[in-house]
This record gives sequence, structure tokens and C-alpha cells, in this order.
Amino acid sequence: MSLTKKNFLFNKVSQLKGVGSKTSEILKRRNIVYIKDLLMFFPYSSTDRSHSTSLDKLEIGKIFTLKVKVSKYNFPRIRNLPNRVICEDGKGKIELVFFNSREGYIRNVLPINKWVLVSGKVNFYKNKYQMTNPDYITKITNLDFVQKIIPKYKLVEGVTEKNYRKIIEQVLDKLPQIEEWHNEDFLKQMDFDRWDASLKKIHKVEDGIDINSTFYRRLAYDEIFAHLLTLSESRKRIKKGKQKIKKFTNKLYTKINNNLNFSLTKSQKKVIEEINLDLSSKNRMFRMLQGDVGCGKTIVSLMTMANVIESGFQCALMAPTSILAEQHYFEARNLFKNTKIKIAMLTGKTSLSDRRNILNNLKSNNIDLIIGTHSLFQKKIIFNNLGMVVIDEQHKFGVKQRISLADKGGPECDLLLMSATPIPRTMMLGIYGDMDISKITEKPAGRAKVITYSKPSKKIEEIWKLLKNKIKEGNQIFWVCPLIEESKILNFTSAKKRFETIKKKFPGRVELIHGSIKQDEKEIILKKFKDKKIDILVSTTVIEVGIDFPNANVIIIDNANKFGLSQLHQLRGRVGRGNKPGICILVYNSSLSENATKRIKILKKTNDGFEISEEDLKLRGFGDLVGFEQSGFKLFKIADEVHHADLFELAKKNIDLINLNKINLKKFDVLLKIFDKAEIINNSIK
Repeated sequence: MSLTKKNFLFNKVSQLKGVGSKTSEILKRRNIVYIKDLLMFFPYSSTDRSHSTSLDKLEIGKIFTLKVKVSKYNFPRIRNLPNRVICEDGKGKIELVFFNSREGYIRNVLPINKWVLVSGKVNFYKNKYQMTNPDYITKITNLDFVQKIIPKYKLVEGVTEKNYRKIIEQVLDKLPQIEEWHNEDFLKQMDFDRWDASLKKIHKVEDGIDINSTFYRRLAYDEIFAHLLTLSESRKRIKKGKQKIKKFTNKLYTKINNNLNFSLTKSQKKVIEEINLDLSSKNRMFRMLQGDVGCGKTIVSLMTMANVIESGFQCALMAPTSILAEQHYFEARNLFKNTKIKIAMLTGKTSLSDRRNILNNLKSNNIDLIIGTHSLFQKKIIFNNLGMVVIDEQHKFGVKQRISLADKGGPECDLLLMSATPIPRTMMLGIYGDMDISKITEKPAGRAKVITYSKPSKKIEEIWKLLKNKIKEGNQIFWVCPLIEESKILNFTSAKKRFETIKKKFPGRVELIHGSIKQDEKEIILKKFKDKKIDILVSTTVIEVGIDFPNANVIIIDNANKFGLSQLHQLRGRVGRGNKPGICILVYNSSLSENATKRIKILKKTNDGFEISEEDLKLRGFGDLVGFEQSGFKLFKIADEVHHADLFELAKKNIDLINLNKINLKKFDVLLKIFDKAEIINNSIK
């Protein structure tokens, strides 16, 4: 099958010369299926093979490209010994050493008395210059292909640098001029090259990729633009007009508000107003409620759901775990105890008979508010009149999932997502650019402060006395470790090892919890902690989000230098949730890196999650701010949220102009296909 020029970028790599079924399968492991995937798979560095010399002037440890004549073979008959080939050039000799190579192969590529070109690192052993498993062995006529600075790619086993270069270079040679999707004026203003020219420069770069170069920024802008355009189209679909707007008198809301034993903060009241305006508008709500740990997001969502229920609609609140769902269920029951609101909870623990009753009651409109885990959105669950969905801590939801979720709710359903993970503005644009954003920026009055200390691990003995005193005062303690088991590679204290130590000091009052424990077991232990049957809970980061134990006022974070800033802040948020001040102790190894030292200083200085998230982004750049990399999710392949922050703002501004001027998106078809966004856009337009 020959390559077609019109759809060149979207031809499969199997249509290229030298790419058979085996190579295709190997490339697929790097997500390279189409030619556009090859082009978007950038080199990460380069190898200088431009140095050449005679064999009497070699330098040890340096890469050379050499013209040599094959003079002698040495094929040992003892197994596992390497094959050796002596080469010379009239001025000196070098021994080529081959491990795991066949005699027939060596005779073929290195025929006796023939001149060849070899390239690799030179070393010296037993008074001989050597080159072990040369990277290139080829004809002298291929000098121009080998003797230069060559881009390096992160290849998988089975594809050599030499083979990959042949593949990518034939693509670059055949790459047609792609019709531009941006205006010429814009390209001139930004000093951007054409898209195809920028790509060629990336793959020909000789001194390592500079992500601030104009050609790299051009490609980063395209990725950001394609992503934000997708979010914009997703927003248009989800926010289509409602046929029935929510009509409420605020009577139920006022009754609940009067029953509260505390006053809502100004920030909470402002957010409630924003949500109520959405609910009573003609367009569906598609809003993200962002707030720091312990700022009172759940109470805001429940109080606005009361207005939806007063309007005659049902509501659903989805939590990531059954523990958190149960927590929300009891909070809702307490809040709505003097009302006629009917509440139910549905999780994996719900018995079959209870589940059957709940499903029937949902269908017949005998449940106003259902609280549960992701099982709420299984096909079998049918709502009578779903009017609002609230999703707690679902920052891993992608655009497709959000569209799917909104569709499940139907055309009258308003959608509110909540997150306790403060996210910097550039990341907000990238992750939630299709949503309206509300922020709760203050903590409830009377909420105790958390004081943060740091202590080197060699002084850990000083902590035992503090814990004994805190337990005497009636407090409970979290002790968090980064690993379950001790690691031979990583020098971290494991949760199991720490648990054994603490158990000896506080017998009968300590439990261990981690991600590998079965859910039922985990919940039994957490209930024991909640019922104050244990004093210390040793855990991994499974307690990071959402768990609310007001009596736990001390948290020790082992190997704190191994956690990111935002994650440390989330963990710290597990304490100080009652009226007693919280204590957070960061235990660190003595050999702290510069960044780890900065993280600990920032955490001791401030409790503001938004400030912390900005600092985290500065420190970690492309790092895992909100757990995305650990979940296998990486938002951008090319763009960097720190270095290209201005490009995010620019893309948003340009997309706003496109929407304002109702510009046809067809001109961006190729761009969207390059970044695998076309399908999402097409579904959004339906």
C-alpha cells in the first residue's frame, strides 16, 4: 500500500519502507501507530558522532566515527565469551568486541580486507583500544548518514537508533507542506514558523531541545490550542439550554440555614449565590467548586441541592470511596433532619435487597437525594427526574467522561464538580477550561489552625513523648509513610516497619491501613479509629483526601521529603478539623535536596492551599501536582504549564474570539486530528 499525500500524516507507519509487522508492534508500545505519532515523538537529546580520527589518536571514553579495514577474526569456541574483530587503518589498530552476536552476522557486516565505517564509544582494555558492540557498522559511502550530531529518542527494545533514524528521516524527507490553520499575521506576530518547518527543526536539532525556542513554542501552542478548543466545544454541548428551569423560594434553604450551629463564611455565601444563579438560568450548570481542605464545600453543595429538591427534582452526590460517601450521607441526614427530604445511600456494601428497594424508589421518585460511589451511574440505575449531580474529588475525570456524565443526567441535569486540590491557573485552564469556576477562599470561623514542624529522622525518639501526652489529652494520631513494604531501591521507611515499631511502644492501640488491604477490612479499621478504639493509625497516602476525623489532631509524615507540596498539604488537611489546634510533624532524612528543603519551608510558612499549589508548580514544573502521573494521566506531551503559561492565556483569548466571530472550526480539522481531539469535538457538536 503506497503513502497518500492528502492524508500523509494519518497513514499507518506500517506503510513506510522498513517497517514490517514486528516493528509496527514494537512502535505501538510507544503509542506510535500513525505517521503523525512518529512526528510528535520528539528526540530528548543528541549524540555527537561527528568526531573522526586515525587509530593512533583515539581518546578513551569519547564517541568516534572511524574508517577501518577488517584484518582478523577471533571467534572463541567457549560459550559466553565475546566475538572479537581486529581492524586497522595503517596507523593503528582497534578491537571490535561483540557480545551475544552470531559469527555469520559478523562475517557479513565486517568482511575480511574490506574498509567499513564504525561508530561507538572507545575504551581501553589490556593495552588495546576497543569498541564494544558498535552503534553503527556500515559502508564507507554512508559517511554523511553517520558522521554528524544525531538526535536521540527514547526507544523500546527491538528498534535500534539506526533503524529508527531510517524511519523518521524518510518521513521528514517526504513530509508535504501542510496547509496552515493559523493566520499568517498571527504567525508573524509570534515569530512562529510553519507547522511542518517547526517539526523538521525539532527532529534535526543538534544541541538538545530548548522548550523556549520559537519552533518548540509553536508546537506547544498548537497542542494547548487544540486542547482548549476541545474543552470549549465540550462546554457548548453540556451547557445547552434547559427546558425546565429550577424554581425555588429559598424557604427550605432558609430553614436549614437557621438550624445550623455555625455561620456560613462570606465565601460560602458567594458560591451559593453563583450556583443558585446557574440553577435558575436557562442554561445547564457546568461548574467546578474548588476549595482548600476543610473549607466547607460539602455543606455548600448540600444546601444548593435543597433548592433543586424544592423545585421537584432529584439529586445525586457521588464520592470516590464508600468511606467518603458514608461521611456525606451522615452529614446530609444531620443537615436535613427537620425536613421531608428523603435520602438514601448506595455503595458496593449495600445488600441486594436494599439495593433493589433503592432502585425502585429512585425510579418512582421516592428518593430526593442519593449518595454513593461511581456505581450511581451504572446503566441499571434509572432516575425519575434527576436535576443535579455533584461529584466530589473527581479531578481525574477527562473531557469524554464529563460529557458522558452530563448525558447520563439528561437535558435538565445541572453538574457540579468539587475538588479540595487547589490548582494553579494554567492547570485550571488545561483541566477544567470547559467549566465555570467557583472558589471558597476562607475557612469556617472557629476552625483550629494547624501548626507545622519539621524534624530530622535521627531525632524521631523525641516524637514518642509528644504522642504519649497527646493521647493522654484524648487526641488521636495519623502516622503516614510513603511505602507499604521496605524497598531495596528506595531508602524510605515502610508503613509495615513503622507500624511494628509503634505497636511495641503503644501496644493494642495501633492499626495499619494501606491500599493493598481489602476495602471491607479498611473500613473496619477506619470505623475503629472513628469510634476511638485505637489511638494511632499508621497508613500510606490512602487517607490523603476526604476522610474526616475531628478527634485526630496530630499527623506525622514520614520521609516528608519524598512527597510533593500539594500532597503534603492534602495530608496535613486531615488534622485540625475540629475545635482543637492541629499539629503536623514533617520527618525528613538528613540528606535533603534543595527542592525538598524548599517544600518543607513553604509548608511551615503557610496553610493556604492556593499559594502552595502555585509554589508547587514552580518547583515541579511538569511534575505530578494532583496525582495525574501516578494515575497514568499526563495532560500535555509538548507543552509545559510553567514555561508556556503565556501560551495558555493566548490560546484562551484566541478561542474566545473564534466563538465571538462564529468562525467555522473546519479549518482546524487536521490540527485536532493530530492531537486526537477530532472525535471529542465531533461528538460535542452533535
